[in-house]
Amino acid sequence: MVYDMSKDVQSEAIRTDSSLAKMLGRADSLRESSIYRSGSERRSQIGQFLTPIHIAQMMAEMFTLQTDVVHLLDPGAGAGILSAATIAALIKKRNRPKTVHVTAFENDKTIHPFLQYTFDDCFRVCQQSNIEFHAAIIGEDFIHSACATINDKLFSKHQPRFNAVILNPPYKKIASASPTRLALRSIGIEATNLYSAFVALSTLLLQEDGEMVAITPRSFCNGPYFRAFRRFFFDRMALTRLHVFSSRSTAFSNDEVLQENVILHACRTRHMPASVTISTTNGKSSDKIKRIERPYSEVLSPSDPDYFVHIVTDKEQVSIREQMARFTHSLEEIGLSVSTGRVVDFRALDFIKKEQAPNVVPLIYPCHFGDGFIVWPRSDVRKPNYIVNTPNSASLLVDSDLYVLVKRFSAKEEKRRITACIYDPSRISARFVGFENHLNYFHEKGRGLPRDLAKGIATFLNSGLVDSFFRQFNGHTQVNASDLRKLRYPSRKELIRLGERINGNVLAQEDVDQLLGEIKT
Repeated sequence: MVYDMSKDVQSEAIRTDSSLAKMLGRADSLRESSIYRSGSERRSQIGQFLTPIHIAQMMAEMFTLQTDVVHLLDPGAGAGILSAATIAALIKKRNRPKTVHVTAFENDKTIHPFLQYTFDDCFRVCQQSNIEFHAAIIGEDFIHSACATINDKLFSKHQPRFNAVILNPPYKKIASASPTRLALRSIGIEATNLYSAFVALSTLLLQEDGEMVAITPRSFCNGPYFRAFRRFFFDRMALTRLHVFSSRSTAFSNDEVLQENVILHACRTRHMPASVTISTTNGKSSDKIKRIERPYSEVLSPSDPDYFVHIVTDKEQVSIREQMARFTHSLEEIGLSVSTGRVVDFRALDFIKKEQAPNVVPLIYPCHFGDGFIVWPRSDVRKPNYIVNTPNSASLLVDSDLYVLVKRFSAKEEKRRITACIYDPSRISARFVGFENHLNYFHEKGRGLPRDLAKGIATFLNSGLVDSFFRQFNGHTQVNASDLRKLRYPSRKELIRLGERINGNVLAQEDVDQLLGEIKT
């Protein structure tokens, strides 16, 4: 009699898959139960969004671990869905580990029973696969505990560092004078948000060649607020994979998550890979994952002191990047600057007027944007139209001249991320003008711009090409002055030539894009 080994192996695989499916299904049910136990209001207060099962599985499958012993860190573990998904992914590997140690931090002790149930299931499936499993639940605040651990000079003698970290950190700002901020500073970390603090601390707790998988808001990829974090992170970690959700809300459909999220996989090493895999889905479990490989230096340029992350998700975006590469001039090289509007309205209430009054000048808000030019005053908006010109408010005003204005924030329903408009003093009679803080304005050494140059800059910024390129490194609805400084522009000569062709008329989008395509810088 010939014994068919393949059938035996196949049966074992079916039994394993069934056990893992039951474990993950139970873990997801425990996650749902823990949501009700902790309460949505409290989770919102601490910025906690528990990970759906299909997202947890996607994250866990990014690990490439090839080791007999896995030391997994799960900070902010919740009901343990990420740990369970990682155990399932490890068991499915051809070369399974022999031992798995999980260290799970969860300071909401009402969730601990659910987390323990999940680890009990993990123990059982590991036992069936001849894997030794150990888990420790730590009911302390992860940030303070990790800071204390890192400050302990004897850390490396008492406890091994982790070779794997998986996390969905809380999303909440950290007050500058809070004990949390001070604890982070004690170990050299500047973090403005809990999620960047969790990722930074996890980085320090990783051993050399250790791997991290994290889901975070995409906002860390650019802008001044996360510059220190990006420098800290990418000086220590090599990015190997980025997953982008094309929908802002689908991945966390049960929570009011308005942030655009990404999943990153990175390794603790200074050796940069040749490329980064960038993938996309809408966020639903049934979605097919689309992948593209891009050179590492294109995603994270080694010459960029701000460490901006450029995310290119398809061939069309590759084409956009290549077209933008034609423009090589910085704002400084074309003799221009961009600043944020000086009037913070809630701090200038004594000077702001809704109605005409003595010594008032125009106050410009985003609501004054029209078709290419500022429309002022407006009686159909709730925002005030005037600001008083006095010696005490003089620092808030600029000379009434020709400026290009850009909205700092775009509404969710707006199709454009960058919207530019011209403030033209020939249309508005005033000696001075105030630009509200939700606007950026382009100027030349504090003064206005030549007319054709202003029209050229506005046309360039309003192009579909620039808007699409901007989205590659900006994952939120804010447009900072620093973002506009990062852009590269046509030469001053070409911008003036572009402005000369506008003739004062507002162009359709396709006409703007056609003119931009004709620039040969």
